[in-house]
Amino acid sequence: MYITITAQNVKGNYAQSAADFVAYLEKENESKTIEEQEHFFNQFEEEISAEEVIREIDGNTAKLKKIEPKFYSITLNPGARELKAIQDSPEALKRYTREAMKEYAKAFNREINGRPINVDDIKYYGKVERQRTFKGTDKEIRENQPYATKILKLRKEIGSIEAGHQSGNIRKLSKEIQKLEREAPHQLNGKRVVRGMAKPGPQSHVHIIVSRRDVSNRFSLSPGSKHRASEVEMHGKSIKRGFDRDTFFKNSEKTFDTLFKYQRNYVETYTARKTFLKDPKLYFSIITKLPTNEKAVAFKLLQKSRVNTSLLSIPTNKLQLTMKAINQLKKGIGKAIESGSIGI
Repeated sequence: MYITITAQNVKGNYAQSAADFVAYLEKENESKTIEEQEHFFNQFEEEISAEEVIREIDGNTAKLKKIEPKFYSITLNPGARELKAIQDSPEALKRYTREAMKEYAKAFNREINGRPINVDDIKYYGKVERQRTFKGTDKEIRENQPYATKILKLRKEIGSIEAGHQSGNIRKLSKEIQKLEREAPHQLNGKRVVRGMAKPGPQSHVHIIVSRRDVSNRFSLSPGSKHRASEVEMHGKSIKRGFDRDTFFKNSEKTFDTLFKYQRNYVETYTARKTFLKDPKLYFSIITKLPTNEKAVAFKLLQKSRVNTSLLSIPTNKLQLTMKAINQLKKGIGKAIESGSIGI
């Protein structure tokens, strides 16, 4: 499970309203029938309209300055193995989201009227998306790019010939384009993989838009707070403050495992991701020392994400991983993290 929290963009000429973000989340419904469409939901309701989401988020911004985020975006990105465990069920993802948002509320070190914050204080709207599309940062797009560049150049040349600006053999150029289309290393259903093309296989994930203010519009709840769980003296009173992301991420992961009786492998854990970012050598060493069955699953998950696990055969008893090997592994695992493909 790969979870992210992102603040509303407040740089440059940004929109104060949540309308643009909600429209982005609605994009997947454009080509679907009413029966096939996924609607917004919250802790207690289903089939909430986009108009209601915009109205509720935009109307819950009391005392926030123009340069402050009005909402945050949370994404819950299950890996392929997790989606298989829940049979790629949107209803299971909604159930999980509602439990994860309980953990989100608990991660605030704040009180309202003398009691800890709970999920009833959080104004949020979730939406299940069933597809992902290829982006410019994906390996498939990057490795197909030289072919795309040549194809674009040839198409421009054909256009120039057709416009009478130059002479040339259009038929020959078209054949060159067809040849390049076939030779591109990454293909999907007989076509070259390009940006915006839907990725194959289960790709379900959840987008959540959560208001910066609580449901009463009286208190600011920022998961982007620089302060972790702590207390500060203000006006002679001890005030709790902060949000513990580590607690939220770890408990959300445990929630999924408990709900669906999921047996999580080390490389799928939040702990593994933190270890990888802080101490790659330790991360690789832990993998090689896992019990045989767990190590086999770990290698399989990494290989599915196109990580070159042959590099892990380098002896680790003396941490003899070369910097070249570490950098290659970091690059591969970094891309897997970015795409959420193995959930680490």
